[in-house]
Amino acid sequence: MSTVAVGEGSPFGPANLPYGVFSTPGGAPRVGVRVGDTVVDLSVLLGDAVFAAPSLNPFMAQGPDRWRRVRERVAAAVRGDVPDEAQHPVRDVRLHLPFEVADYVDFYASEHHAANLGRLFRPDSEPLMPNWKHLPVGYHGRAGTVVVSGTDVVRPCGQRKAPDEADPTYGPSRRLDIEAELGFVVGVGSPLGARIGVDSFADHVFGAVLVNDWSARDLQAWEYVPLGPHLGKSFATSVSPWVVPLAALQAARIPLPGQDPRPLPYLRGREDWGLDVEMVVEWNGEEVSRPPYRHMYWSPAQMLAHLTVNGASARTGDLFASGTVSGPERHQRGAFIELTWGGREPVTVKGEERAFLQDGDEVTISATAPGPDGTRIGFGEVTGTIRPAYAPK
Repeated sequence: MSTVAVGEGSPFGPANLPYGVFSTPGGAPRVGVRVGDTVVDLSVLLGDAVFAAPSLNPFMAQGPDRWRRVRERVAAAVRGDVPDEAQHPVRDVRLHLPFEVADYVDFYASEHHAANLGRLFRPDSEPLMPNWKHLPVGYHGRAGTVVVSGTDVVRPCGQRKAPDEADPTYGPSRRLDIEAELGFVVGVGSPLGARIGVDSFADHVFGAVLVNDWSARDLQAWEYVPLGPHLGKSFATSVSPWVVPLAALQAARIPLPGQDPRPLPYLRGREDWGLDVEMVVEWNGEEVSRPPYRHMYWSPAQMLAHLTVNGASARTGDLFASGTVSGPERHQRGAFIELTWGGREPVTVKGEERAFLQDGDEVTISATAPGPDGTRIGFGEVTGTIRPAYAPK
C-alpha cells in the first residue's frame, strides 16, 4: 500500500479523476482513473467486475447515481493508501479507445468558425445560413472510424475539383486539415420516440473528451452540396483516451455568450452548460492556436436536446462533438483552413510556411479547464500523425 503521488499543479489531481481504458504488457484492457502520472486500476481498487470490462460502456450504462457513488469512493481512496498492484505509471501502460462508440454526430456550434467558413466559401453571401442561429446544425458521422489518440491517420483519397479545374479528379487529398473540438459521451440512452430535454443533460451524459475531426477540405468542398460531409470527414476522427466526468467540470461552467434570437422552447432550460475550456493546438510540436470553448454559441445540452427532439434514440456510447472551436481572434481559430484563410495566409511552423497537412505531420490538441480552489482540470491530449495515402491495388 502506498499513496499515489500527485505533483503540485497537476491537472490530474483528485478533483479530476478522468476515466480511461488501459492495459499492461500481456494484460487485458480494463478501466482505470488517472491520478497524477499514475493509472489506478479500478478493478483492483474497488473489486468490481464492471471495471474489468474492456470499455467504459457497462459502467456508463449504470447511470448518474452510480457514477456519483463511484467517484466519491475513488476520491476518498486515492487520498489515502492505494494497493501497489492497482498503481501503474502512465508511461508503462497502453491506452485504448475508452468507450465503444455507438453513434457519432458532429455539430457546428461555433459562430466564429461558421462565419469564417461562410466568408471563405460564400464571399458574396451572408456568412451564416438562415437556420444557423435557430438550431444546432450537425451531421451524422461514422462511428467505426473513431480512433484513440496516437492512431496514425492515413491520408484519404476521393474526388476533388479545384475552382480552376474543368472536371473532378481522383486522388489523395491535397488540403488535409484538422478540427479542434470537444466531444460528449452519452452514458444513459433514451428510447426511440422519446426526447431528452435540455435540463436532463447531466442525467444522460457521462463526460467529455477531446476530439480532432480530421477533414479533407478539397473532398468536402466538392461533395457536400446538397447532403453535407461524407468522405471528407468519415476516414478518421481521433479522441483523447481520458473521459473527464461532468462532475469534474462544475467549476468550469459559465453562461453562454448570448443567443439572439431567443431559441425555441425545446432549446431553453434552467441551467447553462457553457464551459470555460482552453485548448491548445500544436503542429509538429509548435503551438499555432489556442481555441477557447467559452465562445461557443450552442451548449452541449442544447445539442443533445436537438439531436433527440425528433424522437431519435440515444445509446450508451454515443459521441457527439461540438464542431470546430474558434474564437474571435486569428490565434484562436481551431482549423487550419481558418488559421491560414484558405491557404492564402500561411503560418510558420518550424521555420517553414504551411497551410495544410503534409505526410509525416503530427498534430496534438490539449486542453484544461478551471477546477475547484484554483486548480486546473486536464483533458490530456489527442494526437495523430499523417501517413501517406494507400496505393491503389
